[in-house]
Amino acid sequence: MAFPVGLRRCQVLGLAGTSCLALGGRTAGALPARELLAPSSAHAVLGLVGVYFGLVLLTTAWVLLGRWVRGAEPPTPRALVLVLALWAAPLLIAPPLFSRDVYSYLAQGAMVDAHIDVYAHGPARLGGPLADEVAPLWRHTGAPYGPVFLAVAAALSGLTHGELPAGLLGMRLVALCGVALMAAALPRLARHSGADPAAALWLGALNPLVLLHLVAGAHNDAVMLGLLGVGLVAALGRHPVPATVLVTLAALVKVPAALGLAAVVVLQLRAGRRPLPAVLTTGAVCAATTVAATAVAGTGYGWTAALDTPVSPQNWALTSLLGRATGALLEHAGSDLAPLAVPAWHALGLAVVGVALVAIWWRLRPRPVYALGLSLAVVAAFGPAIRPWYALWGLFLIAASAPSTAVRPRTAAVAAVLALAVLPDGDPADAGRLLLAVCGGALAVVVLWQARLAAHAPGTPGRTA
Repeated sequence: MAFPVGLRRCQVLGLAGTSCLALGGRTAGALPARELLAPSSAHAVLGLVGVYFGLVLLTTAWVLLGRWVRGAEPPTPRALVLVLALWAAPLLIAPPLFSRDVYSYLAQGAMVDAHIDVYAHGPARLGGPLADEVAPLWRHTGAPYGPVFLAVAAALSGLTHGELPAGLLGMRLVALCGVALMAAALPRLARHSGADPAAALWLGALNPLVLLHLVAGAHNDAVMLGLLGVGLVAALGRHPVPATVLVTLAALVKVPAALGLAAVVVLQLRAGRRPLPAVLTTGAVCAATTVAATAVAGTGYGWTAALDTPVSPQNWALTSLLGRATGALLEHAGSDLAPLAVPAWHALGLAVVGVALVAIWWRLRPRPVYALGLSLAVVAAFGPAIRPWYALWGLFLIAASAPSTAVRPRTAAVAAVLALAVLPDGDPADAGRLLLAVCGGALAVVVLWQARLAAHAPGTPGRTA
């Protein structure tokens, strides 16, 4: 396939960015415990600078690619999928980046494989090398994931026999399958919603959050979103039973996807089906799928009680921040109500979510995919816990269904900012490492600026390309 010069430059720039991410991650990423370096060591410092250097290159390539997508001769969806594959390639062999959650996945899969109740016990009950890789905060915490994902993790544990390198690669390939499903679903969802398929792919699959957290971080949100997207495609194609099965499987990876069942029902109503049969059929198929998946996984229904898994004390969700600030003020005032501040704000956040969901679905009934995207964005924003990759829950569907082109630049700006929010080892930032990250990003800006000046210098070959 012949690419325009501008598109080739975006490809090369993005590939350089993910290559720097992979190389920097070898010393500054979420490495296995035996390979961790002191943050002050020279290799760790160079790795951190390299990661943020690459991150700025990747984000710049993505922004420039967005200009081509909005131009007079935009690249085809197939060309964009090839760009995604090229950018993702270096990350497939990189160590885990921006989070240690993948180690929890492997430990939980080994627990299921060993017939340990993964909902009643944390990875500490498993013991051994895998449990040692899990972040201390989560070693004694039950899994909050559904039986579908745990069945996949258990199968992977059996295949890799608990070997860490093979397990990490396997979990990343699982996440990559989820990203592939997302990329397959986005153009179809966009066409049904009257949106540009290329723009949907650019924002929904090629954005840095997907590459950093779903590919490099191997988060199971990729599987959830992939199944949800394919399920919505089936629903738009007037296949409500397969759609309900797929959306239910997505919810049995992570629960927020259950909101997709509302879209399945609404799409049946739009097709002329009566409300009661639509609701009853969807409920029955969902229940049957849940029972069958749980029986196959053999994990039981403990996941329903594990949904209140505690969040990190330093979580920066809006309601958690407000709760900690309120608690500090009450404690300073000598009030006995200080311990109730965070739970009260979390409860208020859930109430806001409930009201917002009713308002969204009432107003946007004719656009159920867009309503679902906004609903998932609200759940992520006002829930008790948030991580940068949670933004992808709503962004994925907003990219495919937003009725106004003005929504996409704003959503893209949020994605670009969140891409910078976490250090490559997933640990909280301190002043020294934050400065190093800024230096890496600033160095990339200088290099890009010099490259731009050189490209526009008089007599430069290909200046008008």
